[in-house]
Amino acid sequence: MYKNFKNIDKVVFGRGSFSAMEGILAEKRNENNRFFLFVVDNYFKGKDLEQRIPAGPQDIVRFIDVDPHEPTTEQIDTLRDEVIAEKGIPAGVIGIGGGSIMDIAKAVSLMFTNEGSSTLYQGLNLIKKPGIYHLGVPTISGTGAEVSMTAVLTGPVKKLGLKCDWTVFNQVILDSELAATVPVDKWLYTGMDTYIHSIEAECGTLNNIYSLAYGDQALKLCRDVYVGPNAGQNPENDDKLMVASMMGGLSLTYSEVGVCHALSYGLSKILGEKHCYANCLAFQHLEDYYGDAVNELKSMLVKHNVTLPQGLSKNWSDEQITAMAEVAYNLPHMWNHAIGADWKEKVTIDTIKKLYERL
Repeated sequence: MYKNFKNIDKVVFGRGSFSAMEGILAEKRNENNRFFLFVVDNYFKGKDLEQRIPAGPQDIVRFIDVDPHEPTTEQIDTLRDEVIAEKGIPAGVIGIGGGSIMDIAKAVSLMFTNEGSSTLYQGLNLIKKPGIYHLGVPTISGTGAEVSMTAVLTGPVKKLGLKCDWTVFNQVILDSELAATVPVDKWLYTGMDTYIHSIEAECGTLNNIYSLAYGDQALKLCRDVYVGPNAGQNPENDDKLMVASMMGGLSLTYSEVGVCHALSYGLSKILGEKHCYANCLAFQHLEDYYGDAVNELKSMLVKHNVTLPQGLSKNWSDEQITAMAEVAYNLPHMWNHAIGADWKEKVTIDTIKKLYERL
C-alpha cells in the first residue's frame, strides 16, 4: 500500500522563534475578509504570552478552555458560525496551545470552506474543499497534532478525525520556550503519546522503513528526555521532545496506530478521559502486544514519580465497558494495522471488553 501524503509547507524551529509569527502572517493578511482568528489555550490568558500574540485590532482572539474535555464537533461548528456572523471568513487561523488547540485550529480552518456540520466529515477524505490558511504553535510536545493530517473530534455518535491532506498545517512554529511551564505529570503523559505513536507504528502490518526512520529517532529522543543521563525538564530536553513529537507524528502518518489508541478512543468518548492520559492508562496493560516497551514506559513513570491508577474497571458498569468496546471496535484501520487484514476473525467486542477489564 502506498501513501502520497502532504507534509507541512513550512516549519520554523528554535527557541524564541514565536517572534517570527508577525512577519509570517503579514504575507497572508489580505486574504478573505482580512483578519486572523487566533485560537489560544485558556491557560495563557493573563500571562506573558497573551501580550506577545501579534493580533491587530481587526483580529479575533479566542481563549479556549480544553480541560477536561477534548474538541467536539459542536464546538467547531459553533466557533465557525460565530466568527462568520461577526466578521466573515478569516485570512487564516492560528492555533496556540496543546494537541486539542491544534485540532481545533485545523478543524475550523476546514469548516470555513465546507458547508454543514463537521459531523459530516468525520473520516478519511470526506472534506470537499481546501480550508483556509492555518498556522500551528504547539506549547506542549507529544501529540504530533502539529504535523498530522487528522483533527480529532468527538461527535454525538463517534470520536473520529477530519482526515485529509488539507488538514495539515500550512506553517508550524516550534518554539520550545513555550513549553517551560508544563506540569511534570502532563509533560510526561503528553510525551508518552509520542513514545506510544512510535511503538505502535513499528508494531504492525503497515510498518515500513520510512515510518521506522522517523519512529526510531523519536524513540531515541524520548529515551534521552525521560530516562537519559540528563533526564527531566530542561531547555535541551524541551527542544528534543518538540522534535520527537513531530517525528512521532510523521512515523504514524506513513504507518498507523494500534490497539492502545483504539482503547484510548473508547476511554475518551465514553468516560471523557484526555487522550494522552488515556493512552498511558491503556498501554501499561498491553505487554502481550507491545512487549518490553510497556516496562520501559513504566520505568519512565517511576523515574519522574508519576503514578497511574489501577483497578479502574472495577468501578465501571458492563454498559460502560460495552460502549467503550464498541467505540474501539469501530476503528478498523487501527485493528488492521495491529492484528492484520483478518482481524475480525480474531477480535470481537468481547475480546475488547476483556482488554478494558485489565484497567
